[in-house]
Amino acid sequence: MRSITVVGASLAGLSTVRALRAEGYDGEIVVVGEERHAPYDRPPLSKDFLTGDVDAEALALGDADEFEILDAQWLLGERAVGLDPVARTVTLAGGRHVRTEGVVVATGASPRTLPGADGKAGVHTLRTLDDARALRAELLDGLPRVVVIGAGFIGAEVAATAHRLGLHVTVVEALPVPLERQLGREMGLVVSSLHGDHGVRLLCGTGVAELIGESRVTGVRLTDGRVLPADIVVAGVGVRPNTDWLVGSGVRVDDGVVCDAGCATGVPGVVAVGDVARCPDPFTGLHARVEHWSNATEQAKTAARTLLTGVPAEAPLTPPYFWSDQYRVRIQFAGHVTPGAESEVVEGDIDSRTFTAVYRYEGTPVAVLSLNQPKFFNRLRRTLVPAAPAVVC
Repeated sequence: MRSITVVGASLAGLSTVRALRAEGYDGEIVVVGEERHAPYDRPPLSKDFLTGDVDAEALALGDADEFEILDAQWLLGERAVGLDPVARTVTLAGGRHVRTEGVVVATGASPRTLPGADGKAGVHTLRTLDDARALRAELLDGLPRVVVIGAGFIGAEVAATAHRLGLHVTVVEALPVPLERQLGREMGLVVSSLHGDHGVRLLCGTGVAELIGESRVTGVRLTDGRVLPADIVVAGVGVRPNTDWLVGSGVRVDDGVVCDAGCATGVPGVVAVGDVARCPDPFTGLHARVEHWSNATEQAKTAARTLLTGVPAEAPLTPPYFWSDQYRVRIQFAGHVTPGAESEVVEGDIDSRTFTAVYRYEGTPVAVLSLNQPKFFNRLRRTLVPAAPAVVC
């Protein structure tokens, strides 16, 4: 294989380029990125970047020296619109065809939007650097009333940041308990109570009926009839994987690109990584997309080995890991909350918001959650045991 095209120039794409070179691949690498920016770190976008504490340069994931060593051709500001696995070409929006022997799908995901949000000023999603710049400009302009739709980690981080800037913040969550799917009911309630601890209003069990306002948003009408005045609305209601460009390619798509445990698709020479890839996880036993920073870096190594050898590489048996910073609280989680697992606080106490809890299923530790106890968390995450055998495609 003398040419590989990586479609997607964010963390997963860059990590795959690094992994290919680390595996000894010395052929041509072309990276296609829809954004005009070189690869950058996304987690700070909802935190320090929004407050103005860090600038875009500080988000860079690599420097000029590394990019020279990686020796890849970067086609930034270019969108892939098609893949022909027979002709071995990736088609770009401008009509250019990139000939290639191997393809890495790393196109990530796009945020879901609210009905009626198109063209309405003051309504934001947060996924890209340009999204963050637009939202930051309005937050720093002092517009006082912010409504965040969705109490997941992105929504919660934006709410905490807006509160830190002195704005009046309301969070709306359709589910009765935020983060229940990720953390379980008990710990979902504990973590979401950080909003109330800091005077941020949290409304659960209700959705959005409509956005009020003509050219600019002025409020949010909820499905229960309440109206929330709003100068800024931020939608954190999930994402959809960027797979439209694969229609007709033969690559199987079902809530992401369907892969085996080695990140291989059903099309020879095509692998997928990052938020767009739906792979079996050997630790959780689930066949799902994993939208975490650590997954993008680890999965890239597996995908690179699979692509170069033509044989599905073995994925590491490590627990999924993610973190979130809210209201100056570091939240860390590893593992998987198996249905029926019970949590127990083993260090600290919940009321102080400094504690570590272990989830056990039939006596076996399958997950750990920590607030402001990184050392204790790191020790316990090494004791976790896989919840179930991996699912096969």
